[in-house]
Amino acid sequence: MAELILELVTPERRILSESADEVIVPGFNGLFGVRPGHAPLLSVMQPGILTCRLGATSQSYFVSGGFARVAENKVLVLADQAEAVSDIDVSAAQKRLQEAEERLRGMSADDLRFETESATVRRETARMAAATRR
Repeated sequence: MAELILELVTPERRILSESADEVIVPGFNGLFGVRPGHAPLLSVMQPGILTCRLGATSQSYFVSGGFARVAENKVLVLADQAEAVSDIDVSAAQKRLQEAEERLRGMSADDLRFETESATVRRETARMAAATRR
């Protein structure tokens, strides 16, 4: 069987470049799995957990969104932000979530910052959910 390579990159740095048997990506329309031989694909990602499986081991990363490209047995993930699930600072994420929720309470949907704050709430909610799966 051909080898699958996962590359996880953020604007700041390369987080991961490893072989995998399977990569599970939080696509915009839900999770999808990639194995060697997968058809080419480009997907927007939603905030969630990216999982890299090799044999009996797996590594999980929180990604805040971005894009995933599958081609020629390579999964290239261009994430806005990414961190190992085990490294998530739960108290900081909870604080960011509470602050964004408070700001949203005082806004209408017509407010220029409404979408930005809504995205923060979605991202930090997903980060908290990822942290509970450690």
